[in-house]
Amino acid sequence: MKPNISALIALLLTLALAANSTVAAPPRAAPVVVGGNEVLDACGSQGRVHGLKAGGDGFLAVRDGPGAAYAMTDKLGEDLWVMMCDQRGDWIAVVYSEDGRLGRCGVGSPIAERQPYRGPCKSGWVHGRWIELMAG
Repeated sequence: MKPNISALIALLLTLALAANSTVAAPPRAAPVVVGGNEVLDACGSQGRVHGLKAGGDGFLAVRDGPGAAYAMTDKLGEDLWVMMCDQRGDWIAVVYSEDGRLGRCGVGSPIAERQPYRGPCKSGWVHGRWIELMAG
């Protein structure tokens, strides 16, 4: 009995497609939300990237949501200062400037309504293990 090559190829393609369909899509992005108080700063604390492993990859991953399953959007280096805006478990929502000038980010004064941060600086989520609280 000869093997039916066409049927075998069709079966392999079906199995490959089924395997690919079980891969979970990354979760939807969770924006950094700022404000919500008429008196307090929109982001109440400042921190700095600290304690990156010398033998590691040399950066702190910025993600588009609070967890490792979210897409990485940027990389922060040791000693970069960030504004800390929110926290979910071990993950901190941050606003940051690559040049370190946080004063131009617009979150050091009150914003009455809670709203997604839209710039001019960058924002995202980082694991709190690598952020040292400096003020706030």
